Amino acid sequence: MSENSAVGTESDFRVVLSDAERNELAAIARELTQTPPALVDDEKWLAVAYRLAAAVPIRVRQELRRFQHDPGLDGVLLLSNLGLDDESLPQTPTRRGSVERDATLPAATQALIALCLGEMIAYQKEKDGALVQNVVPVQGQERTQSNAGSADLEMHVENAFHAHRPDYVMLMCLRSDHENRAGLLTGPLRRAFPHIPVAVREVLWQERFETEAPPSFVASGAKNLRHAVFSGASGDPNILVDFNATRPLDDEARDAMDVLKEHLAAAAQTFVLGPGDLAVVDNRITVHGRSEFVPRYDGRDRWLHRSFIHLDGRRSLGSRVGDSQVIA
Repeated sequence: MSENSAVGTESDFRVVLSDAERNELAAIARELTQTPPALVDDEKWLAVAYRLAAAVPIRVRQELRRFQHDPGLDGVLLLSNLGLDDESLPQTPTRRGSVERDATLPAATQALIALCLGEMIAYQKEKDGALVQNVVPVQGQERTQSNAGSADLEMHVENAFHAHRPDYVMLMCLRSDHENRAGLLTGPLRRAFPHIPVAVREVLWQERFETEAPPSFVASGAKNLRHAVFSGASGDPNILVDFNATRPLDDEARDAMDVLKEHLAAAAQTFVLGPGDLAVVDNRITVHGRSEFVPRYDGRDRWLHRSFIHLDGRRSLGSRVGDSQVIA
């Protein structure tokens, strides 16, 4: 295992690339960085990226496919030793809403792995619809419940309010925080579900909750619709909750949500990602958050790339902006 490998609780899926696999992946990513127009959001560039994703080392593709078929109890896949060099990076971005439009080596690596799983998507009202987004601390935003904050981030389903929320959330570490303490927190419903009392489950299956959209989406006219927290198979449900933004509509629903939160916390796992580590979270069955850290705003703060993935691109075609991957 490389010295930069993610540390913390084990996952059902952990793949440490060999040096040969790392070099093979890096060579493909470098080819992408030189593919005109070298812009991640460009459709011509993405078409080449789709083709080159088939050349990602076979063991990596096999594990991604295995995860896609069944994400296990944890709903988290970890890849390590992707070969990103902290020292070769520019300074960590400091601007709120920062994105990665240029086809840098890390962005190309992220895209290749994402396209092995499904289709990259983004949202017009979130970070200007960029397919690769920077997750960095922003001065003055420390206490916000957002990717610009550095306080504890409540566990949540990504874009829980949205009808076309991601199937997977991908987070790749370019640079750790100074104390190497910021953890990706995950709450796997598959581990928590058997311990939730039946009466509580029954409430969570009912449309007795609303989830608020963030301010940018509210400005676009998004409405808070009633929804259930659980959906799908009775013994293996999907989850739809954001413990910062989901509002129970009655006292019994509030109590049920509190019990759910307790059980997810009891099953929670923490992964401290280092440079060259990438985590894929199944956004249908596992909530995620972040533990607190202290940024210094010195150009070397924590820096992740984030991307969203859909398994079925057709389901959002009617909501896309033109022929792009961006959802209105």
